[in-house]
Amino acid sequence: MIRVLVSPAPIDVAEELAAAEAAGAGAVATFTGLVRADEHADGTVAVLELEHYPGGTERALEKLAAEATARWSLAAATIVHRVGPMRPGERIVFVAAAAPHRDAALDACAFLIDRLKTDAPFWKRETRGSSASWVEARDADDAAAARWGN
Repeated sequence: MIRVLVSPAPIDVAEELAAAEAAGAGAVATFTGLVRADEHADGTVAVLELEHYPGGTERALEKLAAEATARWSLAAATIVHRVGPMRPGERIVFVAAAAPHRDAALDACAFLIDRLKTDAPFWKRETRGSSASWVEARDADDAAAARWGN
């Protein structure tokens, strides 16, 4: 089972986890990402706004989930990502990988979060005080994605 959702709605972690567990695998690994209240010289992040390419973003995430499912023989792969404005502490992404054993579930979960940061078309804008700026891609994200090949 592959589940991909891109939506402005809050993420219900309990519901998403229950669906992944229902796949009947021996292990489920998850990652939940939260909006950080990063400090910058020009203030603390008050709002993070995510934009995406409707249709294209979902296809990119479905491709990643299919790759992880094939590579680690997953029973389920879930990627739920928020778009729109969010405040610090709100959930921005949930990833789950259900596999026969923990190593596969953990590796697949790490693969999914690492690769979605570089392979899915999302654009982030941070608002601090009275100014807003686009967030540039990070070298650390590229390095994390590169460890998985392709």
